Amino acid sequence: MNSDLSEEEMRLALFGSAQPEEQILASQVDDPVPEVVFTKPTVAPAAKKKVAKAFKPRLRVTLSVGNEFEGKTYELIHDADTLSTLLAEQEAVKAARKKYKYVEVVSVKSM
Repeated sequence: MNSDLSEEEMRLALFGSAQPEEQILASQVDDPVPEVVFTKPTVAPAAKKKVAKAFKPRLRVTLSVGNEFEGKTYELIHDADTLSTLLAEQEAVKAARKKYKYVEVVSVKSM
């Protein structure tokens, strides 16, 4: 490193050329800025989006039910919220037994 530099040269190297304060202040003073008022933009209320319902596993159980042995039977459909066919059958038969004496499972299908 060259040690022959004067103190003034070192300052110029570190801080750049010094400008008089009058010139700096005069260049920083600008015209007065008009007052700005911020307002919120009015947004029309958007149509509410329907929230998609979560997927629920469902099975449809079809039953043949009646109150007379080998008599008139009715078809009854029961929807179960499960993936297990065994649980769906048991739930459907239990619900049908409250009203009918004879219950037979015809089919179990996924919905």
